[in-house]
Amino acid sequence: MIDRIIDLRSDTVTKPSAEMRKAMAGAEVGDDVFLEDPTVNRLQERAAEIFGREAALFVPSGTMGNLTCLLAHTHPGQEVICEEKSHIYNLEMASMSAVGGVLPRPICAEDGIMGWEQIARAIRPKIYSRAQTGLLCLENTHNMAGGSVYPTKLAHGICAAAHDAGLRVHLDGSRIFNAATYLGEGVAEMTKKFDSVQFCLSKGLGAPVGSMIVGSRSFAERCRSIRKMLGGGMRQAGVLAAAGLIALEKGPGRLSVDHENATVLADGLSRVPGIRVNPAKVQTNIVIYDVRQAGFSSSDFLAELARRGVRGVPVDREKVRMVTHLDVDRHDVEQAVETIREMVKSSS
Repeated sequence: MIDRIIDLRSDTVTKPSAEMRKAMAGAEVGDDVFLEDPTVNRLQERAAEIFGREAALFVPSGTMGNLTCLLAHTHPGQEVICEEKSHIYNLEMASMSAVGGVLPRPICAEDGIMGWEQIARAIRPKIYSRAQTGLLCLENTHNMAGGSVYPTKLAHGICAAAHDAGLRVHLDGSRIFNAATYLGEGVAEMTKKFDSVQFCLSKGLGAPVGSMIVGSRSFAERCRSIRKMLGGGMRQAGVLAAAGLIALEKGPGRLSVDHENATVLADGLSRVPGIRVNPAKVQTNIVIYDVRQAGFSSSDFLAELARRGVRGVPVDREKVRMVTHLDVDRHDVEQAVETIREMVKSSS
């Protein structure tokens, strides 16, 4: 009999806190399509202030936020440079092509962190018979590279070089506050060179729904029209924005706990025979490890592990991802490691 499920599939599985639920129940609302929801307006103003930008826009999800920015920056027939394992390329339903009419041009980079020389080689020459490069996208932290972080100096240099080349740069910053926690820096300074940023209020910050776009006032207004076109006009959205405000103000301050738990998880897994993981590469709250030498495929490994009360997700046929978050504590992480140790031992 399993007493409790330890859910490490993602930091998206977090439940809203009692404080969030109370704020949602009492939220002051209006019609946001008419720009009249005061709670949404406060959230947008606060996000813009934190990121040092002119404006922000509340959107239902990170996927919609990224797509909205892509549509605002590009036109059909262009290419978008992104990293090979990036979320925008692999996990957003090919929306840039299906909806935006633009083609991804992926680059394979170690730990998901691209350098300008790699990017420069992918920029199309100015030949009328070639699809032209329309946008560069970076991801920080990089989800499927194990939560890796762009050093700010590197990101700034890439943005400066891209601007010199006539390209705009979008940041998929779904977990940008995790990156800021790891670096000990502020998000405004880290992201100031990007033309647009999308970040999630859910995931590590703990809100039940929602992401933000930040940028110039004119860009935010362009994105507002695109959001409406995509079905993102949410009317009395203040009930969601109320939780987002709490997530934005209080969520970043506790992310270091998730990072510490991820380090404990990776260190424990590295001591399980057959599990391959390098704890030194775990920078934030994501741990990716290889189960092949333990005699499992990722799907078989996760199916058996779920029967024992621990959940993760497959990365591919051989690798598994686990993510620490506010609804799992140190004991849960240690128990997950012990469960995996027992499972591997019993299968050998």
